[in-house]
Order: sequence, then structure tokens, then C-alpha cells
Amino acid sequence: MADAPAGTTAHRAEAQQLGALNCAVLTVSDSRTAETDESGPLARRLLEAAGHRIAIHSLLPNDEPRVQALVRDWLARGDLHAIVITGGTGLGSKDRTIEAVRPLFEKEIPGFGELFRLFSYQDQIGTTAILSRAAAGSARGAVIVSLPGSKAAVELAITRILLPELRHLLREIRR
Repeated sequence: MADAPAGTTAHRAEAQQLGALNCAVLTVSDSRTAETDESGPLARRLLEAAGHRIAIHSLLPNDEPRVQALVRDWLARGDLHAIVITGGTGLGSKDRTIEAVRPLFEKEIPGFGELFRLFSYQDQIGTTAILSRAAAGSARGAVIVSLPGSKAAVELAITRILLPELRHLLREIRR
């Protein structure tokens, strides 16, 4: 990775002062239960290992109105810095997570999905990466990230993209 410009380095350093962030994790799946969900707990572990707090964790079926309502409620709390959603980002007829959360975005962060698909292509699944609709945006001072439901996708997105930039994203959103 190339060295960041001085301004970016300064922004990142300032953003580190934000400390531990309050995060929410949502798994969207018709086939997983609290006992069989692996992606949501993985997201929790990765965020906690980076020093963040998990304020709430939930699992919902692929139900667009319910997903949107829950994320809207979480945003209304006002104490969350990030909402990480796993599942429902593919092209199947039941995959409606993006349709549920995109209307909530005040600003979309297209680089997140672009970078996720690039890394997925390079490191994991080749051209199959085009099937992912992973996306991110901001709303009410929080970052919302919607990821595929696979453990490999969650690990890649959180470790290689979200954790290195999460505080920086929040700094920019909240200034």
C-alpha cells in the first residue's frame, strides 16, 4: 500500500482519538438461526478484538420492511457509530438487504463496495465478485455497512476495509 498523503495521515491520527466505538451487528438470513449463524458472531468478535463495543446484535429473516424498520430504530437510538449487516446482498429474489438500507443512506460510500469487490476478486472468488452488492453509507452520524453473509466475506470486509477506516469514516461524517 502506498504511503498516505500528509492530510490523510493527520485525519487518521485525529480519528484515533475517537476510541472505542458502539457498534450493532445484524444478520439477515432465512436459513440461519442464532445457533447456526457464524457471520454475525464473527463480525462481533472482529469488532471487539479491535477495541469496539457491541451494543446490540440481532438476526432477522430476509424481510425488507423488517430489516429497514430495525435499522431505522437503531439509527434513532443516537448512540451507535456503526451498523454492520451480513446477508441478503446477492442477486437472489429474496436478497433485499440493499433495498432495505439504501433508502436510509444520507450519503452513499461507493468506494467501500468497489474495494470489497476488488479484494474479493483478487483474494477469494475471482469474477464471481460481480455478484456481490456489498454497500456502505452514512446516516444520522453512523456508518452502515452491508456485507454478504459468508464468513470469508465478513472477515475480508471488516479486517481489510472497515477496521482500518472506521474511525476515519466517522470523523469525516461527523465534522
